[in-house]
Amino acid sequence: MTRDGLGEVDRPTVSFELYPPRNPDAAPKLWATIQALGEARPDFVSVTYGASGKTRDTTRGLVRRLLRETSLNPIAHLTCVGASRAEITAVVEEFLDVGVRSFLALRGDPPVHEVGWRPHPEGMGTAAELVGLLREIEARRCADSPAQQVRATVRPLSVAVAAFPRGNAGAGSTREQDIAALLAKQAAGADFAITQVFYDAASYLELVALARDAGVTIPIIPGIIPATDPARLLRVEALTGVPVPRDLLALLTSFDDEPSRHRAGIRASVELVNRVLDGGAPGVHVYTFNTHHAALDLLEGAHLGGGARPGSRPGQPAADHGIVHHQSQGA
Repeated sequence: MTRDGLGEVDRPTVSFELYPPRNPDAAPKLWATIQALGEARPDFVSVTYGASGKTRDTTRGLVRRLLRETSLNPIAHLTCVGASRAEITAVVEEFLDVGVRSFLALRGDPPVHEVGWRPHPEGMGTAAELVGLLREIEARRCADSPAQQVRATVRPLSVAVAAFPRGNAGAGSTREQDIAALLAKQAAGADFAITQVFYDAASYLELVALARDAGVTIPIIPGIIPATDPARLLRVEALTGVPVPRDLLALLTSFDDEPSRHRAGIRASVELVNRVLDGGAPGVHVYTFNTHHAALDLLEGAHLGGGARPGSRPGQPAADHGIVHHQSQGA
C-alpha cells in the first residue's frame, strides 16, 4: 500500500471541474489554481466546453497544456447542440489527435432565445447519440491503424455522461425521464456519470437507488459545490434551476465576515460529502469555479486530501484554522 493511500482499493475518487479562461489575463491565475489542485492528486479534472462549441479552441488549448505540462488526467467536455455530426466528428478528432482519451458527453443547452428548440438537421438530439458517435469514431480509428489499436488498448477511451438528481430543470425532464436517458447513455457506451449540483444527500441516494432498479450499473459520481458563497449559489440556481435550500442561504448570510461564512459553508458541504460517501458514492466531483481554496478545504474536512491523514476514511470536518459547469447542460 502506498504511503499516501492512493493505492487503496476503496479510496473514494476525487475530481475537479475547471473551465477555460474567458480572457488571456486570467490564464496565469487559472494555472496557479491547477497547480494547487494538483497537490490533492485528483483522479481526473474535467474541462468545460461551451454550448455550440463556444470555447472549442480554449478548451482544447487548456486540455493540451494539462496533458503536456502536468500529470493530471483531463476529461474534455463535449456538446452536440447546434452542430452536425460532421462538425462534431471534426472536434472529436482534434481532441483525440492532441492525446485526449476521456470525454464528458453532454447534449448541451439550446440558445436562450430559441423557442421550440430542435436538433441540427444533420446533428444529434441526445447525449446518448453523442456517446455512440464517440465509440464509432474510436472504432474507426482503431480499424484504420494497428498502432492506434495498440494505443487504445493501453489507454482505452473513457466516456462520462451527466445525471440529474431531481430531473433536469433546464431540459424540463423529470427524474424518471433522466434515469431512462441515463440507461440509454449506458447502452450507447458510457462508462460513468457525474451528477448536476444538489444540496441534500437524499437527492443523490434516491437517484442511485432508482437508477439501479432501472438497470443502470455504471458508477454515478456526486457533483458537489463548496457552499461558501451565497451569491454564487444563487447564480447557479438561476443557471440550473436547482433551488438552493433557504436554510443554507440563511446560515451563510447570517455571518458578517467572510472567514466565518467560509467555515460554516465548508462544514455544511463536508456533512453532505460524508453522507453521500457513507451511502456508497464512489467519490466526489468538486465544482471549483476555477478557485482552489474552498475545494481543498472541503477535501481536507472530509479527509480526502489537502493535508488530511493519508488513507483515513471520511470523518468529521477539520478543525477551524482559517480555513460547478456541466450543471446546466442538457442530458
